Amino acid sequence: MLATLKRAQPAGPADRMAAAGPGLTAAWPGLIAAGPGRTAAGPGQAAAPLRAAEDCGSATPHVSVRDVQEGDALLAARLAAGDDHALAEIVDRLGPAVYGGAMRVLDDASSAQDVVQDVFVELWTRPDRYDPAAGTLRTYLIALARNRAVDVLRSELRRAARQQQHTRLIPPQPASSPLEEVLAADTVSRVQAAVRLLPEAQRRVVELAYFGGMTCREVAAAVGIPEGTVKSRLRLAQGKLAAALDRQLLEPS
Repeated sequence: MLATLKRAQPAGPADRMAAAGPGLTAAWPGLIAAGPGRTAAGPGQAAAPLRAAEDCGSATPHVSVRDVQEGDALLAARLAAGDDHALAEIVDRLGPAVYGGAMRVLDDASSAQDVVQDVFVELWTRPDRYDPAAGTLRTYLIALARNRAVDVLRSELRRAARQQQHTRLIPPQPASSPLEEVLAADTVSRVQAAVRLLPEAQRRVVELAYFGGMTCREVAAAVGIPEGTVKSRLRLAQGKLAAALDRQLLEPS
C-alpha cells in the first residue's frame, strides 16, 4: 500500500517518499491478519514499548486520552514534515480499526480495502486536515473511513438505480401474433419449395452458402469447383428464386 501512497503524493520534495523505512508494512492484507497489537513494527516503532512491557511481565501502562492526543499531534507534525516512518506507524497501529470501520458500512472486503487505501492517501497528502485538538487520530481516521464508505455505498446504489431505469426505458419486443407466425412459416416453406426446383448444381451451392453458412471459397472446396463457378451458380440461382418467389408471394391465397 505504501507504493500506492508514494504514487499519490502531491508536488513536494523529491525525496518525500524515496525509501521505505524499517518496519513498514509490506501489504494491506498483512495488516488485517495482524490485527491490533500484532503489527510488523521494527525497532523503535510504536509496538516496541508494548512488547517490552510484555517481556517484563508487567501490565500495560495506563495511557490517558491527553497522552494519546499529544502523541497524535507529534505524528501529525512528522507527517507534515514528510516523515514516512510516521505514516508506517499509523498504518501499523490504526489500519485494522480503519478497515473495521469501512467493513461495518460496506460488508465487502475488497471495497473496504479500497476505502482504507484512500483514507491513508488522504492522511499522507493532507495531514493538515487532522486537528489533534478535536480528537484522537484513531477517531478521525475511522470517521473518515466511514464517510468514504458511505460515499461508495451511495455511488453503487445510484449506479444500480440508473441501470434499472435504463432497463425499464427499453421497450419490450412485441410478441409475434399467430397470423405473423403463420405467414413466416408459409414464407419459409415457399422458399424451400423454390430451392428444390433449382437445378442440382445450383441447389447444392445455395444450400451450402445460405443454409450452411459457408463462404464462396468454402463452398468451392466442398464441391470441388472453382470459386468463380460458385459465384456464377449463386447469381443464376438468385435470379430464378427471385422470379419464382415474386410470382408465388403475389398470388392470392
